[in-house]
Amino acid sequence: MLMPFSAPETYVGTVVSAGEPDAQSLCFVFQQTSLLVAEDPSATQLPGYEHLAGLAGEPLRRLYLGTLGERACYAFEYGTGVDAPQGMQWQGLRMLYRRLDDDLFALAGRALQFIDWDRTHQFCGRCGTLTQHREGERARECPACNLIVYPRIAPAVMCLIRRGRSILLARSPRFAPGMYSALAGFVEPGESLEQCLAREVLEETGVRIANVRYFASQPWPFPHSLMIAFVADYAGGEITPAPDEIEDAQWFDIDALPKLPNRISIARRLIDGVVAEMRAAGESKHGF
Repeated sequence: MLMPFSAPETYVGTVVSAGEPDAQSLCFVFQQTSLLVAEDPSATQLPGYEHLAGLAGEPLRRLYLGTLGERACYAFEYGTGVDAPQGMQWQGLRMLYRRLDDDLFALAGRALQFIDWDRTHQFCGRCGTLTQHREGERARECPACNLIVYPRIAPAVMCLIRRGRSILLARSPRFAPGMYSALAGFVEPGESLEQCLAREVLEETGVRIANVRYFASQPWPFPHSLMIAFVADYAGGEITPAPDEIEDAQWFDIDALPKLPNRISIARRLIDGVVAEMRAAGESKHGF
């Protein structure tokens, strides 16, 4: 049975499984970063547990995720040589944004990160011994030296800087042609989010910031980041792009923006939200 999804439900994460998957279970079946889905004219759907019988061999790993509403949720990983069953296909998770229900897409991202963590922590990083699942929590434990490893995330900050009617956008050499985005970078050990913002902006563009405000955050499972977005005001400095990271950086008028990131990303939400706020403030100022 394919698993449709309609009303929002509450997700409860746990590692204590109520039993084996059944026909009502939600199954997130991965092959590397691709998710197994079935397409019909109206919606993209997850496979039911019975469809896994059409996959060759046993899964490399199976993880219990918890429950979404009344349904148990499981993550599976299959090898790269396994073909999708008839009527189904492996789809890159990024491509399923807005084609998969938002709650399911978010849970699929969580499942992908757990799968990646489990795959890459099979052996102890301290002594090399084969690790095992720690009972009662999401962790792997070394039976030899007792090292415990939990799933980790890499926090990264993002900053959109305002100056009058303009915002500062930059492009990395890795971006699609013509695309610009907000500045971003990973938090270093011992660094606060605010310190990271100031350092990254100054290092990448030579610009100083002030009046930092939190915007929103977004889990980003490619592979295991947490994006934390802020808005800041320009406080000085001339744009001097870091040659090893930034191909170009410019002030863009809010009515003459370049190509922007896909709406899947918090970068686009940040830009759209700030630009809408700036336009509304401008209209109010002029009495429109």
